[in-house]
Amino acid sequence: MPAVRYHVLHETRYDYGSQVSLSQQQLHLSPRILAWQQVVEQCVDIDPKPSWRRDGLDAFGNPVTWVAFHAPHDSLLIRSVMSVAVEPHLPQDLADSLPWEAVRDQLAYDSSAPAPAALDAARFLFESPHVRVKHELATYAADCFPPERPLLLAVQALMDKIFREFTFDPEATTVSTPVLEVLANKRGVCQDFAHLMIGCLRAMGLAARYVSGYLLTRPPPGKPRLIGADASHAWVSVYAPGSEHGWVDFDPTNNLLPDTEYITLSFGRDFSDISPLRGIILGGGGAEPEVAVTVFPADEKEIPEVLSAAVEARGAGA
Repeated sequence: MPAVRYHVLHETRYDYGSQVSLSQQQLHLSPRILAWQQVVEQCVDIDPKPSWRRDGLDAFGNPVTWVAFHAPHDSLLIRSVMSVAVEPHLPQDLADSLPWEAVRDQLAYDSSAPAPAALDAARFLFESPHVRVKHELATYAADCFPPERPLLLAVQALMDKIFREFTFDPEATTVSTPVLEVLANKRGVCQDFAHLMIGCLRAMGLAARYVSGYLLTRPPPGKPRLIGADASHAWVSVYAPGSEHGWVDFDPTNNLLPDTEYITLSFGRDFSDISPLRGIILGGGGAEPEVAVTVFPADEKEIPEVLSAAVEARGAGA
């Protein structure tokens, strides 16, 4: 199958209520270049224009923008516009993966052995700010990991279990809700389900990372696509030696293996590594941001108009 091309518009607006005298921000709003994902065009524009800006890569190789504002301002608009092509990248056969214990043993620390080939994956084995590694998580996942089960079949079973047993509820959690509380209440959003699944995998001795990006949503038949009605999404990637790309993605919120309808922005140990916008401000009234995301296939007729309007509206921060 050929690559599928998308345009994405992601706008974040702050109306602070009172002046912010100083601000420093870190932005993860630019897509990664991957073996199956090419970035055709991308820009992040900011209004007001920052006093200082730097674009680069973070410790995980994700594109990141750092900005600072030294002049008083009472609002902030950040607009990310991108065109991305995504190729099919599903694994050929989940049953062809190594037994999960073999992968766990490859990742296990051995002071007498040379550095493992999986050294990069090893940093996704341990606890991180939003993902604790607890025996309760291993107990929850244990029935999905019987002896000698192929790794990817076991991970798929865990994904299916979370999908069946948990309820999507945007009112049930906040960004700081602990994973064990999510496990107890069995309610949450995509971020919670990703953190939970990562915690379970790490508790089984496997390397798992948090992936942020976008998922194409489809309007009801006969209805137009609503601009700004989409949202960021989160899913999980597990280290799978022997697979084509070394890692395989799973989406516990939708019980799917991500493919051409998923656009990858960043990956890290958990949400705190790759929050779309994170920083500090002095002043302001503590207002919550307004976020509007639109994902649209490039072959939709209205797209050139929408994209052109977004580009024309770009702020002075290009």
